[in-house]
Amino acid sequence: MDPDAAPGGGGLGWALADSWTMTRRELSRWARQPVQVVVGLLFPVMLLLMFGYLIGGGRGIDGAYVEFLVPGMLALTMAFGLESTMLAVTQDLNKGVVDRFRSMPMASSAVLVGRSVADMLQSAVSLLVMTGVGYLIGWRWHEGTASFLAALGLLLLFRFAMLWLGIQLAMVAGRPEMVQAVQILVWPIGFLSNAFATPESMPGWLGAVVEWNPMSATATAVRDLFGNPAAAGGSWAAEHAGTLAVLWPVALLALFFPLAVRRFGRLSR
Repeated sequence: MDPDAAPGGGGLGWALADSWTMTRRELSRWARQPVQVVVGLLFPVMLLLMFGYLIGGGRGIDGAYVEFLVPGMLALTMAFGLESTMLAVTQDLNKGVVDRFRSMPMASSAVLVGRSVADMLQSAVSLLVMTGVGYLIGWRWHEGTASFLAALGLLLLFRFAMLWLGIQLAMVAGRPEMVQAVQILVWPIGFLSNAFATPESMPGWLGAVVEWNPMSATATAVRDLFGNPAAAGGSWAAEHAGTLAVLWPVALLALFFPLAVRRFGRLSR
């Protein structure tokens, strides 16, 4: 019997219906925890304003720094903010919620799928907020609608890959109180990147690391699609950022999606 097929269910259609039920369950938490949602939306805005007005930068950038910064901050927003999903997964496992779900005629994969769909919806809202704030402080995109939508697609693809990395780390942590310690492992992806500065402004060895960072690839590709200034580097990674912006998330998903699903299946038995 297919482990994802519920007793009396109809295969894929049944699994999708169960996943949508779990998605609505996760979305209902927004109404119960509005402060957490608002803080999650405002934190990247605060970082954008801080780097844009208080810290500044732009060495090695041919153009306005805000047009370099905003795409980088959009990519950074997609890498961070995973703790709510990680906490939700560990809380469900520790409070026996998953055990109750398993006693029902529902697809076992619906819990993780519902959580990931809710996270992606919140990430889409966060992108809209950040692009709106960026527009208010002077950022503009200079290409057509298709390029704009392609850039948003790359950002959401990166978020989806980071989400499953976060789910796997949450199950490795095992307990809600360990989530904060484990999520520190995600920080190097965000800060060792070209979100705030060009690799050319860094020491040589660090710049090389930054250029091959998955988030740097996404940020550079998004800058190109928006028509915003990017780093002037001539490395292979910089010249093929669009390709890497697809390959890196696909590779992360190929690794962490099956690991997370398999571990979830073992932990929830």
